[in-house]
Amino acid sequence: MTDLDAAHEVLSAAYSRIRIDGGRDRSLMRMTSRMLGRVRFDRISGHIGLEATGEPLGNYVFGYLESGWIRHSSDGEDRLSRSGDVFLSAPPDRPFGAAIDDPEVSMVVLSQEVLDEIADGVSFAGCRPLSPQAAAAWRSTCVHLRDEVLPVFAGSPLVVANATRLLVATTLAAFPTNALNESVADRRDAHPLTVRRAVAYIEDNAADDITAADIAHAARVSIRAIQLAFRRHLDMTPMAYLRRVRLSCADADLRAANGSVTAIAARWGYARPSVFAAHYRSAYGVSPSQTLRSG
Repeated sequence: MTDLDAAHEVLSAAYSRIRIDGGRDRSLMRMTSRMLGRVRFDRISGHIGLEATGEPLGNYVFGYLESGWIRHSSDGEDRLSRSGDVFLSAPPDRPFGAAIDDPEVSMVVLSQEVLDEIADGVSFAGCRPLSPQAAAAWRSTCVHLRDEVLPVFAGSPLVVANATRLLVATTLAAFPTNALNESVADRRDAHPLTVRRAVAYIEDNAADDITAADIAHAARVSIRAIQLAFRRHLDMTPMAYLRRVRLSCADADLRAANGSVTAIAARWGYARPSVFAAHYRSAYGVSPSQTLRSG
């Protein structure tokens, strides 16, 4: 696109309604976008300079700036990002301002709904990563999932779901959050009956894309309560227990020769056969291929 009016239309459609307050003549901007699972990956580049104000984004929009600069403002705070910086654009429920100059930027768009499936009620308390190491880990995770995992395994619901949860978990670990402490109600609900309900649900639905929120709903408690219950009574998380059940299902498929090792791994949520093989060997003492050949 080669003018500010076109840039205005595209950016408004992709993020939120904006008003361009000034910009460089003869601008050129390129934008690509693709949806992988419930995560959107955008890329914006070009020879363009503009200043804009916008309505609340409604989603969390994270970015990694490869070149140029971007300035975001919200709640009276200005944040300048330069080449190499990782950032959160603005709180999703706040109006914002932005200025860009010749950016080359990769964006990741996450909804609150997707976040709530990992950590119910948690929101981000800052727009900068906790450390350079956290920023580097977040970026490498995004690139790996966007370029290597999700395009290849788009047809495997469990791989896509696991990749999405890994991205969300990495984002929650990389940026400051307002995570709440365990409440009295959560501690009260973390009893053995809660675990039994959750275990029954997991074992009945291991082949489906289920989340921590689904498990908590089946057990009739909050996400924090189900996490506390599993930690207290089984010394693991609900999702770790789900992975253990899926590994058992994969073992049954191997013994029945129900596909190749790679196909069985993907069926039960593993994008990398090497990771599946390591987990399987740790659990069963032999490689998946050995079990498949002996079936």
